[in-house]
Amino acid sequence: MRYLSVIVGVIFLIGGLGGVKFAQISSLIAYGKAARAAGPPPEVVGTGEAKEQTWENRLFSVGTIAPARGVTVSNDAAGVVTAIKFQSGQTVRRGQILVELDSRVERAQLASIEAQANLAHVSAERARALFKQDAVPKAQLDNAESALQSAAANSAALQAQIDRKIVRAPFDGRLGIRLVNLGQYLNPGTAITDLQSTDANYVDFTLPQQQLKQLAVGMVVRINEDLPGPRAEAAISAIDPTLDPVTRSGRVRASVRRMDGLSPGMFVNVSVVLPEKRRVTMVGATSLVHASFGDSLFVVEGKKDDSGAGVTGPDGKPALLARQQFVKTGESRGDFVEILEGVKPGQEIVAQGAFKLHNGAPVRINNSVKVEPLLAPRPENR
Repeated sequence: MRYLSVIVGVIFLIGGLGGVKFAQISSLIAYGKAARAAGPPPEVVGTGEAKEQTWENRLFSVGTIAPARGVTVSNDAAGVVTAIKFQSGQTVRRGQILVELDSRVERAQLASIEAQANLAHVSAERARALFKQDAVPKAQLDNAESALQSAAANSAALQAQIDRKIVRAPFDGRLGIRLVNLGQYLNPGTAITDLQSTDANYVDFTLPQQQLKQLAVGMVVRINEDLPGPRAEAAISAIDPTLDPVTRSGRVRASVRRMDGLSPGMFVNVSVVLPEKRRVTMVGATSLVHASFGDSLFVVEGKKDDSGAGVTGPDGKPALLARQQFVKTGESRGDFVEILEGVKPGQEIVAQGAFKLHNGAPVRINNSVKVEPLLAPRPENR
């Protein structure tokens, strides 16, 4: 009897445990069916709006900053450097002495010839006075005048040789790095330093022959408009009438109005502003999803049931989904991309988190942390 009661107790215990497990399994199955019916949880995304704006038509190219005047300063005559009167990077004025070469021999010869010229001048004055008194013949006066002119010419020639051994700045500008030292012997044409003018500069660039007909002298040219780095404005000053026979492109030169941060030889991006403007639909660049089969973005729409009625989420708000929309893109400016086809102004699109979505994915909007795209971004240099 005692064994029987134990067996009955064990059977009741096993039955109770089986009932509990059955209830748990039934609850999990019901939850799985409900979750499957409800679909995956919504992805949290940030949204923006497709905007319409007026954009200027522009032509793009790559240019190089060129100085209005730039030379490699060199010596005209051979000699040994006796004086250097400039520092690397110094700003100089036209005619300022940069380097002096040894000219002691020429100066000694000049002193001798100047003494001869003084004597010739005195002789010529005496001959003129005597000729007026008919005391000397005309031939003697001519000899005296000739000796005076010869002495003056010899003096001028030696002075020119001395001047050739003094190297001066040919125009106002900024010097480069010094390339010579005291005591160095220089052959004619030895590079001493570079000199670049600071009063005006140019940007040179090329455009295809199809675009050259849209240009005119005076058109505005913007430098590095949509890119980080120094920015400036210029105006077209010359258009080369000849084309490169290989690239079929023409050279264009624009005068730079401001040179803040720009130096000769610098690589820059150039955009020529055309007089025509157009209305464009634009979205932030982070909204686009790039793939081998095309570019797309996700449009946020209300979820609907089979009858077309809106669906409400568990929080009582309208349920939202992301519809993948393939688009045709155009020009990029700053953080924006032009949309030629696929999206209309005012449509709400996914701006952050588009990479984790698929067509028809449920979404939940959270714009508490949002980065606004800009047409002219200026990121900090960290």
